[in-house]
Amino acid sequence: MNHTIGKNYTPQHFLNRELGQLEFNQRVLAQAENPHIPILERLKYLCIVSSNLDEFFEIRVAGLKEQINLNSFATGPDGMSARQTLCQVHEQVNQLIKRQYRILNNDIFPVLELHGIRFLRRTDWNHAQCAWIRNFFLSEVMPVLTPIGLDPSHPFPRVLNKSLNFAVELEGKDAFGRNSAKAIVQAPRVLPRVILLPNEISECAYGFVFLSSILHAHVSDLFGGMDVLSCHQFRVTRNSNLFVDDEEVKNLRVSLQGELPQRHFGNAVRLEVTENCSPEVASYLLQQFELHPDDLYHVDGPVNLVRLMGIPEQVAQCDLKFPPFKPGIPSSLLKKRTDMFKVIRKSDILLHHPFQTFQPVLDLVQQAATDPDVVAIKQTVYRTGVDSALMETLLSAARNGKEVTVVVELLARFDEEANINWASRLEDAGAHVVYGVVGHKTHAKMLMIVRREDGKLRRYVHLGTGNYHPRTARLYTDFGLFTSKEEMCADANEVFVQLTGLGKAQKLNYLWQSPFTLHSQILNAIQNEKKIAITGKRARIIAKMNALLEPEIICALYEASQAGVKVDLIVRGVCALRPGIPGLSENIRVRSIIGRFLEHTRIFYFSNNLSHDIYLSSADWMDRNFFRRIEVCFPILDKKIKKRVLEEGLKIYLQDNVQAWEMDANGHYRAKIPRRSTQKRCAQSMLLQQLANLAPVSL
Repeated sequence: MNHTIGKNYTPQHFLNRELGQLEFNQRVLAQAENPHIPILERLKYLCIVSSNLDEFFEIRVAGLKEQINLNSFATGPDGMSARQTLCQVHEQVNQLIKRQYRILNNDIFPVLELHGIRFLRRTDWNHAQCAWIRNFFLSEVMPVLTPIGLDPSHPFPRVLNKSLNFAVELEGKDAFGRNSAKAIVQAPRVLPRVILLPNEISECAYGFVFLSSILHAHVSDLFGGMDVLSCHQFRVTRNSNLFVDDEEVKNLRVSLQGELPQRHFGNAVRLEVTENCSPEVASYLLQQFELHPDDLYHVDGPVNLVRLMGIPEQVAQCDLKFPPFKPGIPSSLLKKRTDMFKVIRKSDILLHHPFQTFQPVLDLVQQAATDPDVVAIKQTVYRTGVDSALMETLLSAARNGKEVTVVVELLARFDEEANINWASRLEDAGAHVVYGVVGHKTHAKMLMIVRREDGKLRRYVHLGTGNYHPRTARLYTDFGLFTSKEEMCADANEVFVQLTGLGKAQKLNYLWQSPFTLHSQILNAIQNEKKIAITGKRARIIAKMNALLEPEIICALYEASQAGVKVDLIVRGVCALRPGIPGLSENIRVRSIIGRFLEHTRIFYFSNNLSHDIYLSSADWMDRNFFRRIEVCFPILDKKIKKRVLEEGLKIYLQDNVQAWEMDANGHYRAKIPRRSTQKRCAQSMLLQQLANLAPVSL
C-alpha cells in the first residue's frame, strides 16, 4: 500500500529511507579517514560500516527484493518503487565499498605498519613464518575443514549466512578416478579469521595473518594429487527477517525457536568476492545462489572486515586508541552503600550515559532483590546481552521470593536467542515472564519496584531512552531517570498492566504512549508551536533522535516552519525530511553527530510559550515506533534536571563544530569545520570532561 501524504505535499518533499541509511554509513566511513582519530579506532569505524551494511542487506535489501518478487507496486513517501530503490542501492554500495577498501589498503594498513602492526601477505612470509603457519594449518585448521568436491553425488552445499567460503577450481582425477573441476571449502566459525603470530617470528610488534591467506597457501593439501588452478574467497548474505505469523502463532517462543535456525539459510541477497575472482567463478556462484549480476560485489581485500573489530583488543598500545575514562557518578550517589530508595524519595535523579555510570541502575535492582520490604519488581527487556548482571540480579530476586515480572521482547532483532534463553531461566527461577502484545514489539525501557513503607506500598521507577544492556551503556549516549513521583509511577504501572493483562487502555497522567497517544501528542505539540508562531511570539522545536521518517510528523514540521517556528533536528541516522527549502522548510535545520559514542538519546523540546517542555523517549519518529511498538515518552518535571537535559542533550550538540554534519535539501551532508578563529566544540568530548573522569581529549 502506498503511503498517504498530507495535503499539498508530494513525493518530492521526502527523501528515500534506504539511500538515507547509506548516507549515514558514508559519515561513519569518514571517521575512518579522519587523521585526528587514533588509528585503531579508525579501523573500528571501518568495521562498523561493514557490520551496518550486513544488516542493511539482511533486512532492508531483503525487504526490497521481497516486494519485487511479489510484483508489488507500493512506494514509500518518496515515491520510489522497490526496483528503483534497489537500482540506486547497488550503485551507491559499490561506491561505498570501493572507498572503504581504498581507505583500508592505502591509509589504515600503512599507518598501522608505522606503529609495528602488520598484516602479513603470503608473499611477505619468511622461512620461520612459513614453518609456523604450516604447522598451525596442519594442527588447528585442516582437522576441522571439510572440502566438498562438486559432482552428481556432492551437490553445491548449503552455505551459512555471512560465513567465509572458498571456491576452488581443480584439474586432474582424485583417488576414486573422479574428475571434478570444482570444490567448495567452508571455514568453520570456530576458526579465528585473523591469527596473531608469536613475537619471536613476527619481526614487528604485532604480526597478523588472515585465515584466508593460510587457506590459500595450503589449499592443495586438501586435494592431494590434484592441481589447484584457482582459489577464491566468497561470502553470501541472506535474508534474515524472521517469518512469524502473528495471526497464526499460538506460542511465540516455540515458533521463534523453530524459526531461528533457518535465519542462517534465508534467500541470498548479496554475494561478495575478491577483486581477482574470475568472471567464470563469480558467474557460477551467482547461479548457485540465484542472484542477479547486480547482487555481486567485488572487494579489494578480506570479504568480511567485521572480523577485524577484535584487533584493537589484541594490541596493548593505548596511544592508538581513545583515552580511557571512568564514568562519573551523581553527587547524591557518591556515598558507598547508598540507600537508593532514600535518595530517589528525596528527588528525581538523572543519569547521562556513558558519561555517567549505569551502575546505579544495577544498585537499585540489587538492593531491591535483598530488601525485605520490597514486594515486587517489574521490568521490560528488549536488549540485555548474553551476559547481564541486571538479569542475574532479577533471577536472584525471584529466588528470594520477590514477585518478579519481566516483559521480554522475543522479537528484538538479532537478540531473539539471548532473550529466549533469559526467558527460560527467569521462568525456572519462578519469575512471571510475558512476551508483551502480539503484533507490537515492546520497546519501552521501564523498571518499577514496589516497596512497603510505613504500612503502605510505594513505587519507584526508572525510565530510559536506551536498553538495559551493560555493554551499550558504555558505548551509546542515553538518559535514564529515577523517580518516585506518584503520578509518574502510576502511569508506568498502568503500562505494565496493559502488557501483562487485558483491558482498555486507561488515560495516563504524564506519559505519552505508543501505539495510543504518542503520535497524536507529538503532532499536538508541533501544532501548538505553529499556533504560537502565528501570533508573533517566539516558537521553537528541538528534537534529537536516531531516525525521522513518519510522513505526517514531517508534514507537521513543514507547516510549523512555514508559520515561522525555528526547528532544529539532531538526527543521527536517516532523515526523510528535506530542510532549508524556501517556502517549505527554510526554518528547519538538520544535523547529524558521528563520534566516539553512538548517539542514541531521544529528546523532544517544545518552547510552549517559554514553559520549555522537555520529553525523553524510547521512540524515534518512525512509523514502527508510533504504530507497531509499545513505547513511552516521559516529561522532565524537575527544573534542575530539565536544564541539564537542555544543556547536555541539545544545546551542546547544536554548538558542535567538530563531529557535526549538516544536511542539505537533497539528503547530502557536509562536515561542519570550524574556522581558524573559532573555538573547537566537540559535544561528546566536552561531556566527558564535564561528567566523567578523563583528561582533556584532543580534537
